[in-house]
Amino acid sequence: MAKLYFRHGTVSSAKTMNLLAVAHNYRSQGKRVILIKPRLDTRWGQEVILSRSGLEARADLLVDPDTRLDPERFEGLDCVLVDEAQFLSPALVEQLRDLTLRPGLPVICYGLRTDFRTRLFEGSRRLLELADSIEEVKVTCKFCNRKAIFNMRLVNGQPTVEGAQIELGGDDKYVPSCAPCYRARLPIAAG
Repeated sequence: MAKLYFRHGTVSSAKTMNLLAVAHNYRSQGKRVILIKPRLDTRWGQEVILSRSGLEARADLLVDPDTRLDPERFEGLDCVLVDEAQFLSPALVEQLRDLTLRPGLPVICYGLRTDFRTRLFEGSRRLLELADSIEEVKVTCKFCNRKAIFNMRLVNGQPTVEGAQIELGGDDKYVPSCAPCYRARLPIAAG
């Protein structure tokens, strides 16, 4: 049986680079994959999936929270790869789960587990509930050598827990942090 995978990590943990490498490996074997990303992620362009390492690909399908996936569109494919899965709606995650049953495809979702306040994203919560396999993509803290587990938001270079949950940005706005460094830099953490 095909599986639903959730590969999560903090910002800068090479999740998208991993996704693009998996897509390359499938395609180099003559297999067909579809690359999906949420439409709201316009950081690098509407249809662009870009890794901080410079690797990029074009998304085959942009999704919104209310997108309905037609299983027939996925017939003949070998794998479904989803970038920025934290932005998916629970209903869309459930549809991806269904694709593992019919037409029976592996679905590999990459995304953040929690936001800058250490709270689960809606899509990540549903993936944690439904995924057959949950894997962490690891990176070290920006401030020390411990494993990063949180995403720290910066405003003018200073850590904050203020603002909307979803605010797109790159390395200038988000950095990976371990728990001690997060707590030390945000003494009144979101907890």
